[in-house]
Amino acid sequence: MSSKELDHTNSDQETPRELLILYATETGNAQDCADYIARQCRRIAFRCRVVNVDAYSLPDLIEEPLVVFVLSTTGSGVEPRAMTALWNMLLRADLPGDLFEDLPFAVFGLGDTSYEKFCWAAKMLSRRMKTLGATEICERGEADEQDPLGIDGALIPWTEKLLATLCQLAPSTTELEDATNATPPSRVILEQASQLDPVDPIVKDTRYHKASVKVNERITSPDWYQDVRHLEFEFQDDIKYDPGDVAVIHPIAEPDDVQSFLEIVNWLDKADTPFIIRRHAEDQSLPDFLPEVSTLRTIFTRYLDFNAVPRRNFFQYMRYFTEDELETEKLDDFLSPEGSDELYEYCQKVRRTIKEVLTEFRHVHIPIDYIFDVFPPLRPRHFSIASSIQKHPHQAHLCVAIVKYRTKLKIPRRGVCSTYLSQLQIGDTLRIGFLKGLIRLPPDDSTPVICVGPGTGVAPMRALIEERVHRGATANTLYFGCRSEAKDQHYGDEWRRMADAGSLVYRTAFSRDGPEGVRRTYVQDRISEDAQRVWELVGEQQAWIYISGSSNKMPKAVKEAIAKAVQDYGGYSEEEANDYVNNMVKQGRLMEECWS
Repeated sequence: MSSKELDHTNSDQETPRELLILYATETGNAQDCADYIARQCRRIAFRCRVVNVDAYSLPDLIEEPLVVFVLSTTGSGVEPRAMTALWNMLLRADLPGDLFEDLPFAVFGLGDTSYEKFCWAAKMLSRRMKTLGATEICERGEADEQDPLGIDGALIPWTEKLLATLCQLAPSTTELEDATNATPPSRVILEQASQLDPVDPIVKDTRYHKASVKVNERITSPDWYQDVRHLEFEFQDDIKYDPGDVAVIHPIAEPDDVQSFLEIVNWLDKADTPFIIRRHAEDQSLPDFLPEVSTLRTIFTRYLDFNAVPRRNFFQYMRYFTEDELETEKLDDFLSPEGSDELYEYCQKVRRTIKEVLTEFRHVHIPIDYIFDVFPPLRPRHFSIASSIQKHPHQAHLCVAIVKYRTKLKIPRRGVCSTYLSQLQIGDTLRIGFLKGLIRLPPDDSTPVICVGPGTGVAPMRALIEERVHRGATANTLYFGCRSEAKDQHYGDEWRRMADAGSLVYRTAFSRDGPEGVRRTYVQDRISEDAQRVWELVGEQQAWIYISGSSNKMPKAVKEAIAKAVQDYGGYSEEEANDYVNNMVKQGRLMEECWS
């Protein structure tokens, strides 16, 4: 923002030293960033409110003195689900061009350059706010997950620019404080209680429903390297969801893992003592569904994640809480600009966890009041639902890959949530929430659909195809890809039965089943082989296309194969064919549900 624009923004009225930070997140990273920005704003005596956009009253936005938006990008340029209501409101055609004339704002986006539309949601929001008269006070920030320093590589320098801009907007005699000169206040104060809170807060939330486990079976071959589970949950409630919607599950850490962690941090003596959790810092968020009274054991079982790979902020707090000379020296090195590469090599590159770091820094003694500052929340996980509620009333099915791998240090790793799900027994109960997905069905059942869902990306395709077959729609095509026909062909028998019944065209690509030295076959190759039929469906019959699965090279390669079919059999030039596919995205005829 230029000095002239700053002067104009500040000329009409004095800018209050307060600001709203609205975040929209899928995995929790945007929430972490919002909390960080709020903490840094304390250095210039700015009072912040950190609010999830889906918990904010959108009409109030016009009354805010200053707004910072922090948002991630999902799929290929799609806004987080929490932001959909805001985005739809901002896109209304009847909004006046000067709606936000007196509103200064800034945007920080989170993305991944492995996606085609990097930080697209942040870019679109920035553009739309400006067309509605708002003034962007700070150049948009864009964090890249592929950066060696992760999100912090962009977040830290961008926040410093924001603080400098805010100081210009609202001058103060308060000098910019050194971010490392004093231990910040804790988010909460823990006070010993006489008894626990008997009611789990998640039970009160009507978005979550009690489910019992009906099926939990492995659907990959027992000798296959990857364990993929088919899970079926039964509900007494009259649940409702649509194909493409998402199940939300809050994981529970393994008891032995929690016990060993509590031993490492020397909290076993107080692990089961009830504590009242009193909020102390209003500008910082706390985990969802946190009870008013709990124990350290429960908190680290359900609400805080000690198995996460720590970010830079974790090491800053470690520095506050150690007096050991060698540890202090090492942490100072990690936190210095010159030590960023060393910190990356030590932590992010080898995926070292918080628990593992604390075993090496044995003189770090974290006060229990700071647990919500030091440890990240144990986030809920989102899984595409793999069933149609029409075919399976009172049920939701999931197709889940159990996360197991070895780090570069050869240390075995397991995903917290997928491990939790893999260990569920028949009859076990849990609470599951539902969120709207990124895909929707054609309004006319006679419209053909082409589904591309390799691996566990087939989950939402199963929901979509089951729903259409239940309605009597037969113009369904599925391109499924995996490594081995015999080992990991998810739901293969179901697809073949549908194909035999005439309700599905089933096309497969088994990338590791070919002879050694022969080029591997992927779903995009099958689409290329079927180019003429693909054009007939897409161009002549106006088919809708769905792509689901890993966000690496697959979605781009699939769209390129579709564009080539349009070019070769639709009579378009290469540029026109690419535009045709892009227009399908804009029209909602091509939808993606992809993940990193």
